[in-house]
Amino acid sequence: MRIALGVEYDGSPFFGWQSQADGHTVQDALQAALSGIAGEPVAVVAAGRTDTGVHALEQIVHFDTGVERPLSAWVRGVNALLPKSIAVLWAHPVPEEFHARFSAQARSYRYLLINRPVRSAVQYGKAGWFHAPLDVDKMREAAQHLLGEHDFSAFRSSECQAKTPVKNLAQLDIQKKGDTIVFDLTAGAFLHHMVRNIVGCLVYIGKGKHPPHWLCEVLESRERSQAAPTFAPDGLYLRRITYDAKWGLPSG
Repeated sequence: MRIALGVEYDGSPFFGWQSQADGHTVQDALQAALSGIAGEPVAVVAAGRTDTGVHALEQIVHFDTGVERPLSAWVRGVNALLPKSIAVLWAHPVPEEFHARFSAQARSYRYLLINRPVRSAVQYGKAGWFHAPLDVDKMREAAQHLLGEHDFSAFRSSECQAKTPVKNLAQLDIQKKGDTIVFDLTAGAFLHHMVRNIVGCLVYIGKGKHPPHWLCEVLESRERSQAAPTFAPDGLYLRRITYDAKWGLPSG
C-alpha cells in the first residue's frame, strides 16, 4: 500500500530535510515516527528537499507499507511520536503510480522579509530581515525579467544537482504588508538556492544598489558571481506542491 502525507514543519531545529548520519533531519524524524506506528522500517520520498532553516507549510511525501492501519493512525498516531516542530496534516492512500517527486506539476515557495530598522524577536528564525528601506515598486519591475522559461544558472548553487538550469518561473509576486514584504514564487521545479538568490538580488535592487534592468543582465550572464549573495534561509517556506486532480489529494 502507498500512502501520501501532507507535512508541515519548522525547519529551524533541523539540518534540512534529507536524511543524514546524525539523524537530525526532518526526514529522519518523520521516518522514525512512521516506523513506530507501522512496527517496521518505513522510508519516505518527498516532493523536494529543503535546506537547514527552511520551513514547509505543506511538504508532500509518500511511503510504502505492508501493514493495515486506519488513516487516523498515520496522522494523529504519527504526530504523537513527532517533535512539536513537525506535524502530519493529512494522510491519503494513492496508487503505486503516484510519486511525491515525479508526479508533482509545480512547486510554490514563499519568502517573508521583515523590512524595518530593528530586527524582530518574535519572528526570529521565521522571517528574513533587512534594515534599510526597500523600494517594492522597483523590485516588482525587476521581477518581470525572470518570468517565463530561462537558464537560471546565475541563481544556482554550486552544489546544485539538477540536470538542467533551465526552469520555467510562472509566478514571482511581491506584496508589502505592513513592515513585511512577501515574495511568492511558483515553478515546475527550482534549482538549489534559486529562491534565496533571487530574493538577494531583489533586495539589492530595492535598496538602490542596482536599477531594475540589472536583474536581466544577471540572468543573461548565467554566472553566479554576477548575482547578489544568497539570502538567509529563515524566511523561506515550501508553500504548496501542485498535482493532477486525478490523485485526489486533499487541498492544502
